[in-house]
Amino acid sequence: MASASVIEMKGLSKTYGSGEGATRALDNLTLNVNRGEIFGYLGPNGAGKTTTIRMLLDLIRPTAGAATIFGMDVREKSVDIHRRIGFMPGELSLWEGRTGNQIIHYVASVRGDTKGIVKQAAEIAARLQLDTSKRVRDLSSGNKRKLGLALAMMHAPELLILDEPTGGLDPLVQQTFHEMMDEYRDKGKTVFLSSHVLSEVQAICDRVGILRDGDLKAVESVERLTQVEFHTVEVRFRDAIPAGLPQQLDALPDISDLSANGARLSMRLVGDFDPLLRAIASGYVESLHIEEPTLEDIFLAFYSGGEED
Repeated sequence: MASASVIEMKGLSKTYGSGEGATRALDNLTLNVNRGEIFGYLGPNGAGKTTTIRMLLDLIRPTAGAATIFGMDVREKSVDIHRRIGFMPGELSLWEGRTGNQIIHYVASVRGDTKGIVKQAAEIAARLQLDTSKRVRDLSSGNKRKLGLALAMMHAPELLILDEPTGGLDPLVQQTFHEMMDEYRDKGKTVFLSSHVLSEVQAICDRVGILRDGDLKAVESVERLTQVEFHTVEVRFRDAIPAGLPQQLDALPDISDLSANGARLSMRLVGDFDPLLRAIASGYVESLHIEEPTLEDIFLAFYSGGEED
């Protein structure tokens, strides 16, 4: 029976340099990406996202560990793997003096199916509102990203590996990109997408991995990750905040980030609401506003001072 995992990484590590000056870019990464899902790989610049992708593509070699794509070792079978994937790097380098059409035809000829691939590339470019008759040097950074997406997707690969794909794209084109990714998943294909745009990941990804300083901190479904047990709570009183209430709330173990502004209190609550409700009953509560955490809230929680490696 074929594995449900398209990408498998086991103990993947990368260290640059040696001795006291060595820098650990990735530490013992073990992660699977399943067939037919959009997996979001989250982390700020320098977290190790691009290092991971370069090792998957055999552009750099790991210090330790191994990885497979389609069940094939990424080092031993890199050529076979590359035929079946589409890749867009975070830093896209294209021939500045060539037009988008010329580059598309060249890449299509390398892949050996000029007619079909070029037609597909033209359809993708049209959806992304890209003029492929222009030279690369005349394209904005956003339009260069569009060309990169067309090159990555034009041969309908089984797996897309995209490094920060929507940088520079305007909101309408970003929405089109999201629709294209949904369609890709609906066809049973797989997307591995690195990003620090949290709203994008929350909109289209099935699961996310949160990377911090080369260390994988969490892997969860987006739905489950956004249902963690903390909430942002705002209490507004009709008159003033009751005397002593901020100190009383501050002493509760499930409340943090407490702030007072006029007749309003805001805080982060973990767990049950009952202790909070009992405490605020000493005043006349005009309104009580409760917000579920966004993916950004959760991401920041993983990067707060209290979350240690």
